[in-house]
Amino acid sequence: MSIDEGAGAGFATMRGRNYPAIRQFTVFLENRVGQLLEVVRRFEGSKIHIVALSIVDSAECAFVRFLLSHPEEGREILERAGLAIIETDLIGVELPDGPQPLLEICTALLQAEVNIVQAYPLLVRPRGRAAVALMVDNIEMGLETLADKGFSMVSEGDLQQEE
Repeated sequence: MSIDEGAGAGFATMRGRNYPAIRQFTVFLENRVGQLLEVVRRFEGSKIHIVALSIVDSAECAFVRFLLSHPEEGREILERAGLAIIETDLIGVELPDGPQPLLEICTALLQAEVNIVQAYPLLVRPRGRAAVALMVDNIEMGLETLADKGFSMVSEGDLQQEE
């Protein structure tokens, strides 16, 4: 049974989806000094914070992937800047207590045959706990599996920091 059939935790979002995905923005940049700073400065003076960051680079270019505290407003800023962006849904999950929390998450996803494509830590600690962002090959199955195993999900609302 899939989440769409009502077996999941019953999440509903403003985007019309019934799972608590968090949005990743990927920006393509030339690999030269100051390019990342130009993107980061776009959020200066706003309520938007970069709450997770990953950079994959080569000699000529870099893919900067990040999560924002306020994704709707962040997308508008990036679009106004004329940046080409790719938006992808990720799973945010709190690390459980225990000596090997990533082992628990990976094992749960492996049992459901869900592959982790990307992973990186959140720079903020929603509810005071460490968390990771995961891109998986089947987000609905990943969310359902982790929720069924008792993991706590991180939603976009959890990423908003009070001023």
